[in-house]
Amino acid sequence: MKQQRHKRKESFYILLISNTGRSNRQFQISLSILRTLFAFLLILCVALGWLAYQFSIAHTVQSSLKEQLSSQEQLVRQLEAEKESLNTEKQALIAENESLRQQPEPSAAAQETEQADVEEAEAEPEEAEADPFFPSLYPSSDTAMLLSAYSQEQPYLSITVHAEGKIIAAGSGTIVTVSSDDTYPLIVEVDHGNGYVTRYMSQQEAESGLEQDTQIQAGDTLFTIITDNTQLDYQVLLNGEPVDPLSVFDAKG
Repeated sequence: MKQQRHKRKESFYILLISNTGRSNRQFQISLSILRTLFAFLLILCVALGWLAYQFSIAHTVQSSLKEQLSSQEQLVRQLEAEKESLNTEKQALIAENESLRQQPEPSAAAQETEQADVEEAEAEPEEAEADPFFPSLYPSSDTAMLLSAYSQEQPYLSITVHAEGKIIAAGSGTIVTVSSDDTYPLIVEVDHGNGYVTRYMSQQEAESGLEQDTQIQAGDTLFTIITDNTQLDYQVLLNGEPVDPLSVFDAKG
């Protein structure tokens, strides 16, 4: 029979030598124990690394949650401030409403007076526009061409009127003058009784049957042009001072 060989267990020795002359120490460690120790250290390192990683993740999550919490707290404070402002406005509106309720209602007479004032104020512009004595009409009922406008050097406007053209009163009033001079064969002056006086001055002969002190209405014919392209000079006086006719009537010709 063959003799069985026993495999010897491999082991390591650790020798500790003192520099003071003391006895040396020797430790024996088997390979299995060394392997076990190495495996334990490896597992310990892995565990410590995993714990460090988990701690880092937890720290990051905690920081993010803190930021979100801070943002939410700021939003809550802002909403509370807005709520307080709205409550203040609400209380002010309630107080104003109560004050209006406590005010006495206007009497029927006061309401009628106020309504009458409003109607009168609305009617004033209409009455002003409808005033027949205001010289707002264009002095020619037919088409006429403007030759020159009012100016300080020429305190009237000039138009050209064709034959058979009608010269009409710009507003109701009284004829105070039917005359002529070296420049104008016919001059008609109308007093409208409100500070306005209008003059119609034709540089050519014209047909007119009107007399002084005759009452006329706005739009009545004062005279008829008999010569083609007759120049008519039209003047408006307010309290004796000439004014621009374009400022007191709407041109229609």
